[in-house]
Amino acid sequence: MSRQTRHYGLDALRGVVMVLMAIDHVRLYGGIPAGGPTAGLFFTRWVTHFCAPAFVFLAGTSAFLYGRASGDLPALSRFLLTRGLLLVVLELTVVKFSWGFNLNYAAFTLAGVIWMIGWCMVLLSMLVRLGGARTLGIIGVAIIVSQPVFGLVPNLLPASVAPYWEFIYPAGLDAPGGIQVLYVIVPWIGVMAAGYGFGAIVTMENAARRRWCRRIGLGATALFLAIAIPVAAMQEAPPNAPPLLYRILGQNKYPASLLFLLMTLGPAIALLPLADHWRGRVGRFFETFGRVPMFYYLLHIPAIHLATLATAWLRGDGLHHDWYRTAPYAQIPPDARWSLGELYAVFAIVVVILYFPCAWYARLRAQSPRPKWLTYI
Repeated sequence: MSRQTRHYGLDALRGVVMVLMAIDHVRLYGGIPAGGPTAGLFFTRWVTHFCAPAFVFLAGTSAFLYGRASGDLPALSRFLLTRGLLLVVLELTVVKFSWGFNLNYAAFTLAGVIWMIGWCMVLLSMLVRLGGARTLGIIGVAIIVSQPVFGLVPNLLPASVAPYWEFIYPAGLDAPGGIQVLYVIVPWIGVMAAGYGFGAIVTMENAARRRWCRRIGLGATALFLAIAIPVAAMQEAPPNAPPLLYRILGQNKYPASLLFLLMTLGPAIALLPLADHWRGRVGRFFETFGRVPMFYYLLHIPAIHLATLATAWLRGDGLHHDWYRTAPYAQIPPDARWSLGELYAVFAIVVVILYFPCAWYARLRAQSPRPKWLTYI
């Protein structure tokens, strides 16, 4: 299979969202709430909302580019299937261990973002056989728009089967095996399929690509504002409600609503033409992470976990492994929770340290020939 052609802007943008993701994960270990009444707390959480949508969308785009470079659709389908299943295994083993430094599945098992991406790749391996980029793009957008319909399905299923639908779309039931489902398949398979369709735009000549990125990105952002602002303004605000701006931006992520995806994917797509010009040291810094996103992901969780233990020791809180056995880490005592300054200091240190192994791995992957397994991580 031919090696996928690199697109600098895609890698740079993906690198930015990977780095932003670390803010949210440091926040978890620091016991800091997900948002809050102050601008610092609210936007510390809100800025990380761009990570999952952009990452899943660009994963679909990368799949299109991979298939286009190889010219072998059956091989692309097999690759997506095997890589998707590998990601599911990694979520249940390496990622799970990294979060809590334990493999106690009875106490805590999470169906997180890597689980979701893995199953979406498995589904995409089948969808790519249905048609080209345009067809998958239409399917993806249709799934995103019609996702509330998926919430009605459990009413049509036998009671013994309905709980399994929690992996597809939430309906208020308990998932089998006590698994905590954070990321459901819908609408994320739609986001990935839409990203696959977007690959046809990425491969246009420069002027057309920039023009379509602006149209789609700014159009999605404008649609979000046109819907979200009047909805938030017309709703009666309860006592002690957050400011109007926070209510406009505080869209539902679990599951990701249409407004949430318009709010996050619109600006990301609009910024893509600018990312092509993020050269120099800063651009290369982010592009390095974007070239090896899964390697970075697998490293950043244990790195943050270790940094958390070191920070707690330096703060005089002692070493309490039990505080971090499950996520989110609400069991951290209030007096041991970090300030935003400590959060961003740990975040910056971890990201700088991770740059060096990621740069080494990016050089390793760029070698030719290279072991086939490097394509999967």
